[in-house]
Amino acid sequence: MSARLAFINARLVDPASGYDMPGALIVEDGRICDFGTKLSPAALADCEHIDCQGAVLAPGLIDMRVFTGEPGSEHRETLQSASEAAAAGGVTTIVVMPKTQPVIDEPSLVDFLKRRAAATACVRVLPTAALTRHLDGETMTEIGLLREAGALAFTDADKTIANTRVLRRALAYAANFDALVIGHAEDPDLSASAAVTEGEFATRLGLPAAPAMAETMIVERDIRLVELTGVRYHFGQISTRASLDAIAKAKQRGLPITCGVSAHHLALNELDIGAYQTFRKVKPPLRSEDDRAAMVEGLAAGIIDVVVSSHDPQAADTKRLPFAQAAFGGVGLETLLSAVLALYHDGHVSLSHALHKVTVAPAQLLGLDTGRLVRGAPADLMVVDPDMPWVVDSHLLRSRARNTPFDGRRMQGQVRMTFVDGKKVFQRVGS
Repeated sequence: MSARLAFINARLVDPASGYDMPGALIVEDGRICDFGTKLSPAALADCEHIDCQGAVLAPGLIDMRVFTGEPGSEHRETLQSASEAAAAGGVTTIVVMPKTQPVIDEPSLVDFLKRRAAATACVRVLPTAALTRHLDGETMTEIGLLREAGALAFTDADKTIANTRVLRRALAYAANFDALVIGHAEDPDLSASAAVTEGEFATRLGLPAAPAMAETMIVERDIRLVELTGVRYHFGQISTRASLDAIAKAKQRGLPITCGVSAHHLALNELDIGAYQTFRKVKPPLRSEDDRAAMVEGLAAGIIDVVVSSHDPQAADTKRLPFAQAAFGGVGLETLLSAVLALYHDGHVSLSHALHKVTVAPAQLLGLDTGRLVRGAPADLMVVDPDMPWVVDSHLLRSRARNTPFDGRRMQGQVRMTFVDGKKVFQRVGS
């Protein structure tokens, strides 16, 4: 591939500025050189041309919540297989959670993850580190050393630190380094052994359940601790109207709080569990239709900052169990874009607003220079047909796991090509 690429006949969409115009874009040495509606023939002359045929050319997605099996559980997912799934979904950057074997709680393990990703992954892989050792919620990690090693944020992944004293100390320590902390909101005692959200539907299914308030209780506690410590705090994913209201009030007070929502909590509710479909057993569990609608409203209003896939691959033998015993989690890297575009197709948000939540918004939270169309930025790009219909088939996913909560769902919007640093890492057959 030549050092210069020209994407022609494209619909250029930059979620950062709201720019949405037909035109062309030039990439030189892996970075965006120029773009616009009237690039001169001379500027395009010495480039390798890629004809977008009217499709959308936009920044690649940034997924802030991805679980993999490497190191320790490579049978579930490797960094290579996760990156291939990401590329097929237009995701050019994945932020991986530290819930591995061993847990990423030492600088040497952060370094290992970075080197392993550089050797095997086709998209950018950014590591987070544990906030407490072994994710046990008892002893905080060496945040300063981990940050120097390259940890982008600190989190106990899908575990809540129940000990408020430990959490306060960890948040105060993180604030000294201006480190971003990503929290999980779920009271561990109230939700212990629960498989679904408490309510009439759970009772009819005869499944162990926990009240949705188990989330909001932790949200409100952590907001108070942010007020006390001043740390930059991001709720990895929320799923209830009560949590959304609490975060909205905290933002109005000027607290450095942000939040995300998973794609499946935007698209599915508790009724989608249907006849005990374990692929839809996720954490937090699917909520009521009112809570799902609240997530859409919160995203449209700007209260919710980012959308994540919450990609969590599980082995088949842990999902092919009675619902109460089945593992939590669903894969989502290849369906994230379509789930976000559904909000655009349904008229809830504009195309730029929808893409903003998975491009420039996470980039700003993480301090990255990607996620936007701007001269000099890395050429992490996707060519997308936002109207292309398709049906999710778990057997065709590129992830090693097949546990997608969207299996069999009709969707719109597919990636034709994905580029990282100007290098093509995915092309759909026939594109």
